[in-house]
Amino acid sequence: MRPLDEKETTMVFEKLFKFTGPNLKHLLERPSVEGPDPEPGRYCLRLHKNRVFYASESLVRRATAVSRTRLAGVGTPIGKFTHGGAFHLTVHALDLLAAHARRRVWLKPDTERSFLFGNSVPKSALARITENTKSGDGVVVMSMADVPLGFGVAARGAQDCRKADTNAVVVLHQSDAGEYLRKEEELM
Repeated sequence: MRPLDEKETTMVFEKLFKFTGPNLKHLLERPSVEGPDPEPGRYCLRLHKNRVFYASESLVRRATAVSRTRLAGVGTPIGKFTHGGAFHLTVHALDLLAAHARRRVWLKPDTERSFLFGNSVPKSALARITENTKSGDGVVVMSMADVPLGFGVAARGAQDCRKADTNAVVVLHQSDAGEYLRKEEELM
């Protein structure tokens, strides 16, 4: 387990900034509540086996006592680097993104299942959308009960959604909570 280098840090922060915007600083600057130490420190990002982990400094210090071959991970896995060098957020990052998201989309109750099966969000499934959403922005997909279901990229802005056809795709699917069941072997 090692700290991210400058290039890796830039890639991770760019992806997180797409969803959180200026709230990104709150992810790393907030005081940690994890760990056995009386003052566990702050949160940090670490790389282990092409996966990026979000963990408290206290847990990272304790993980150094475990050999790399035996260490499965520490903290929350938020994403992974592909063999081509690109960074992808995983479903594990959903709670962090939902807490600090800048833009959200709410689905109608009868269409949540379709999104959880890996489909993109059509306009007919849309209940609400954050007003200042633009095409290409990262959005967190929520149920009407404010439960985060997943995240994706806005295919249309909030203004374009009003004029769009009912079958037009509004949010392109990236990840959802249903992946815990569909891709159980890949996630671990």
